[in-house]
Amino acid sequence: MENILKILPNTFIPLFVAIDVFLLLPIFISMTEELSRAKKRAVVRESILTALIVGLLFIALGEVIFRILGITADDFKIAGGLVLLVFAILDLVKSGEERRKPVGKMGVVPIGVPLIVGPAVLTTILVLVDHYGIIPTIISLMINLFIVWISLIKAERIINFVGRGGIIGISKIMALLLASIAIMMIRIGVENIIKQNI
Repeated sequence: MENILKILPNTFIPLFVAIDVFLLLPIFISMTEELSRAKKRAVVRESILTALIVGLLFIALGEVIFRILGITADDFKIAGGLVLLVFAILDLVKSGEERRKPVGKMGVVPIGVPLIVGPAVLTTILVLVDHYGIIPTIISLMINLFIVWISLIKAERIINFVGRGGIIGISKIMALLLASIAIMMIRIGVENIIKQNI
């Protein structure tokens, strides 16, 4: 248990950065502004449940996917790092709403997937499971989804308190952190492959 608590920040922070709740809040508000409070809460419940199910499925099937495709953990670290780096660069150079705001119905899709749990989050989950284990990754996913749930319920208050400019600024910082995590994943993957071949 003590070991899990030491690892927890290492699994929590990358997922928190990949989800980027600060980018999610203005998109959620714009998509649900015409709904009643009860309907908004229903959308939040559906979204969190969907995100949890998809996340847990990826945690459960990650190793199976690796085996079927013949992918090593280091291959995935490098590929995952490159994917996350692309997402981070897109977040830095483009408007978040322009890139992520989808067309379609609310609820399960598009808020649960891909807004809460999208490619960046799923890539992060698979890398974390391989690097730190299943239990810390599941705990971190659940804590992050709890934070997202609270944030969506209080979305308008948070935006009013921080301001839209503040939200955009925080989101850009999250993108920089995501880029740093991506570079770290690539570095670890390359170092491990070099060590194995020496």
